[in-house]
Amino acid sequence: MSDTPAPTGAVARPELLAVYCNDHIASAAGGIELVTRMIGAHRGSAHEDGLRQLLDELRQEKSDLIAATKALGLPVRQYKQVAVWVAEKASRLKLNGHLLSRSPLSSLVEFEFLASAVRGKRSGFETLRIAAEVDPRIDPVLFDSLIEQANRQYRWLTDARREVAASVFGGDPGVLAGTADA
Repeated sequence: MSDTPAPTGAVARPELLAVYCNDHIASAAGGIELVTRMIGAHRGSAHEDGLRQLLDELRQEKSDLIAATKALGLPVRQYKQVAVWVAEKASRLKLNGHLLSRSPLSSLVEFEFLASAVRGKRSGFETLRIAAEVDPRIDPVLFDSLIEQANRQYRWLTDARREVAASVFGGDPGVLAGTADA
């Protein structure tokens, strides 16, 4: 790690930022695939509208990340997005006790995974927001907005995950109402 300060008006270590941005773009691609599949599994349920809104937001976030990466003059690596797409498809092949149908655990695990992924995504937005302090090519207002959107998404996913957990195992999801931290 270099102790040399970044040049004024640009992020330090742009080669690492390129890797970082591409990892987050690829993760967004995987999230889009997962949420698309979940919409099919939750068609007609109380979660369908929330999943559809999440899908729209994920698509826009991916577009925003690509635009920010390009604005920084960094390459967008398609192979990472393809690799995550393949990994998402492979993740469907799991031993869950149901060979020809969805396990009741599938929805719970998917909501848990999405809630965790949104926390990671928010961290990425925070990192880019910090970088916006030294590089005017990064829009701080955009990343402030994306951070708040991720906080809202996490709260919704936490509530949905708790409802699904209660439907699978029993119990009252409301016992934890208001405890989803952002």
